Amino acid sequence: MASRKVSPQTIRHVSQIARLRLTEKEVNKFCRDIESILDAFRDLERVPTKGIKPAFQPVETKNVLRKDKTEPSLTQEQALSNTKNKEKGYFKGPKVT
Repeated sequence: MASRKVSPQTIRHVSQIARLRLTEKEVNKFCRDIESILDAFRDLERVPTKGIKPAFQPVETKNVLRKDKTEPSLTQEQALSNTKNKEKGYFKGPKVT
């Protein structure tokens, strides 16, 4: 697989979609961090795995289930009590454009 660098423009585009305001310093840091993560995946691509069966759960798990317990829930009024962004008994979020 060809190596492709993460560009500052890509970081700015993703941060805009996620509604994050990043400084130039943060943009450069994320470029380096994401490139480092992608390098680790590139290393994994080179590991010879032909003929090896996948191990979906390499460590056996036992007794991971518990009994369900019912507990009292918040009332609608209690759930909305700490927000000013509410309308007609529901949380009100920003419009998506």
